[in-house]
Amino acid sequence: MSVLAAGTAVRVAVPASSANLGPGFDAFGLALGVWDEYEVSLTGDDLVIEVTGEGADQVPRDARHLVYRCLVRGWQETGHTVPSGLLLRCLNRVPHSRGMGSSATAAVAGVAAAFAVAALSEGTLPAADGSIPVDRDRINELAAHLEGHPDNSSASVYGGMTLSWSEEAGLAGGVLPGVRTLSLPVHPRVVPVVCVPQIELSTAAARAALPDQVDLADAAATAGRAALLVEAISRRPEWLWSATRDWLHQEQRRVAYPASMAMVDALRADGYAAVISGAGPSVLVLTVRENVDAVIAHARRVAQPGPVRWSVLAPDVPTQGVRVTAVSGRSAELSSSSAGVLGAP
Repeated sequence: MSVLAAGTAVRVAVPASSANLGPGFDAFGLALGVWDEYEVSLTGDDLVIEVTGEGADQVPRDARHLVYRCLVRGWQETGHTVPSGLLLRCLNRVPHSRGMGSSATAAVAGVAAAFAVAALSEGTLPAADGSIPVDRDRINELAAHLEGHPDNSSASVYGGMTLSWSEEAGLAGGVLPGVRTLSLPVHPRVVPVVCVPQIELSTAAARAALPDQVDLADAAATAGRAALLVEAISRRPEWLWSATRDWLHQEQRRVAYPASMAMVDALRADGYAAVISGAGPSVLVLTVRENVDAVIAHARRVAQPGPVRWSVLAPDVPTQGVRVTAVSGRSAELSSSSAGVLGAP
């Protein structure tokens, strides 16, 4: 095992993501311009974890922390000894358990930081702007294994829209060796709007509501819409409403997020391409740039009668995913804590 160089420090920024996009269950991902930031410093004699922002009062501050666990896994992958002295600072902007890929950002951040620290320790020099070259394909595969599925994590790794699959997918649907991802073009007019409820829902709970078998006709219909979605997002946005229709997972999980499905129903009834974002309960609307204000206003009107409070975000789709830079000298503060959930690094 190789020893990591004491004093090495890196900063990582990772975008949020939405998965499925309707018919692309466990396959499609879309990066969202809501950024988590992390700083990893090999210093001191103990593990110290500082957390601010979203979920700061919910996540552990010890070796159970997800980013730390992914750091450890990354160093095991590179053949390096896990250091005893480590400072991990986290600025969370991605809402937790809302279907915006918060666990994927943590997995990608931990793996990317581990690979970057290992590279610096082996003599790799940062670029002039401080960025550290990292193998995104390698990060993508390990993060997908840690997550259990590649849709969210792939979008956080590469940015933009991604299509992922496994060359060796098992009958139980687990992710096995051979994860592959393609980046797909996003039409410049296509933008997301995300409706985020104050309630939370774990991915495990959402998946527990899914049946073990699906109807053949539903599978065929969904496959056709998934194919159409690639065309709609990349070249023909006028087909977004039809392309986001799903038969496999949203209706089956209605009981898990009734308020979210009511939002989807209301938006779709008025012609907006609304879907459940990932495992929910957030709602994603794919629209065109000139209609963003109308979508936001309509979503707020739909939300008003219900008991659930909603926030409506209009993030961009970042074309680049995870960013890693070297930190030299005294560490500066992570990006302004007043930047809000849409703050970019």
